[in-house]
Amino acid sequence: MAYFLGIDVSTTGIKALLIDHKGEVVGSANTEQPLSTPQPLWSEQNPADWWNGAIQSIRTVLSETRIAGEQIEAIGMTGQMHGLTLLDAVGKVLRPAILWNDQRTGTQCDEIRARLGKERLIQLTGNDALTGFTAPKILWVKQNEPEVYRQIQHILLPKDYVRWCLTGDYAVDRADGAGTILFDIRTRDWSPEILAALEISSEWLPKTYEGPEITGRISAEAARLTGLQAGTPVVAGGGDQAAQAVGVGAVRPGIVALTLGTSGVVFATTGQAFIEPEGRLHAFCHSVPGRWHLMGVMLSAAGSLRWYRDTFAPGIGYDTLLEPAAQAPMGSEGLLFLPYLTGERTPHPDPLARGAFAGLTVRHTQAHMVRAVLEGVAFGLRDSFELMKTAGLASIDQVRISGGGARSLLWRQILADTFNAELVTVNTTEGAAYGAALLAGVGAGAWSDVDAACNATVQLTGSTKPSQAGVAFYERAYPLYRKLYPALMGLSHELARL
Repeated sequence: MAYFLGIDVSTTGIKALLIDHKGEVVGSANTEQPLSTPQPLWSEQNPADWWNGAIQSIRTVLSETRIAGEQIEAIGMTGQMHGLTLLDAVGKVLRPAILWNDQRTGTQCDEIRARLGKERLIQLTGNDALTGFTAPKILWVKQNEPEVYRQIQHILLPKDYVRWCLTGDYAVDRADGAGTILFDIRTRDWSPEILAALEISSEWLPKTYEGPEITGRISAEAARLTGLQAGTPVVAGGGDQAAQAVGVGAVRPGIVALTLGTSGVVFATTGQAFIEPEGRLHAFCHSVPGRWHLMGVMLSAAGSLRWYRDTFAPGIGYDTLLEPAAQAPMGSEGLLFLPYLTGERTPHPDPLARGAFAGLTVRHTQAHMVRAVLEGVAFGLRDSFELMKTAGLASIDQVRISGGGARSLLWRQILADTFNAELVTVNTTEGAAYGAALLAGVGAGAWSDVDAACNATVQLTGSTKPSQAGVAFYERAYPLYRKLYPALMGLSHELARL
């Protein structure tokens, strides 16, 4: 029997996931990863830890499933996006990798806008310059660690360092490449204009591939270390969000993937490169050949409910907390919640944005406040849907929801009513690693293309349709929510600086 392996190089751990030719998960293993914060706002990891974690996870999953390396037909890669990994001419790592959540590069973001012009930057890359992206990290190294910068010969993203360890090839998928903001997303390749403006050598950058394309094969040394078979093909895969979308079948226009975890991600596949003119949405290539996606990111989604529970109802289970909230009326009797507990990213890229309850009275109980949290998160996620419409997204046929918050029927109904769209759950719960394994199967010829792979393996398990009364109510309440951030922004910034 043929098997496919997905490897996910995430910030918290390295996962190895095995699926069979029918898409059934047969085993997985995860190796936790250390995180370093050597200075405030810095976030780094040692690439050697990724490789050691990959070796351990691969060997563990092979051992626990008793599957031999030669039974694996192909391997797909996924992982955290935007991280900067620098290598010299012989592949030596020059410094710890600077990660997606590192915040040191505000000055460099301003410099990128100044060199290219913000409007031109967004038109080329689909994105504004943000501290999380790769390009400003490169400028930071140039300006602060010139001795390191002089030795650079290769620039890789996190999962692609592990790919290099597996195959010896310098390669990147086009979804992850677009997240560097060194990409022209329309040509789906590195932008000569951006590279020239930032004085970055094109020779440092890896060759780009579509998600299911084979980028290399397992080397003899990697086979010895991992238990895989030398010569096994490795496909490009995708950055974590694009691979997650493949894993839930959000691969064609009209299907939106909503991840309701600590943060909230709204991911919409598009058939062309749509761009939000002000860069308030991310616009990247998809790991599906010839497709793109728009993405909005909310920093405190289910994290808002966790904060409320831990702060005001410690020790209470979520089911117990949510049961009374289902009896509270829509709109929580005039109570609104602004869920900007850790700043915000979409639609307001504002690290100083702050959360708030507005409209509190003595009538309000915990049930009202919990429901207001659920509604505030729903409104915040709707902001991304509204921006997608202005960017050119024609229609939303279905929202495929995953993540811890998706387990709440009450929350799913509030979301369906707020979006005026059907919410569905699916049978696949392994996220990006599963998507990477499916892309490996496509690359090996098990399925004719990504659509066929998703049709064969991803099934709907539940549906929540919008209610007429709920749609009508939240259509009236949403504009009131939209007034909160502008009204409180100045005060929030002053309070943040106290």
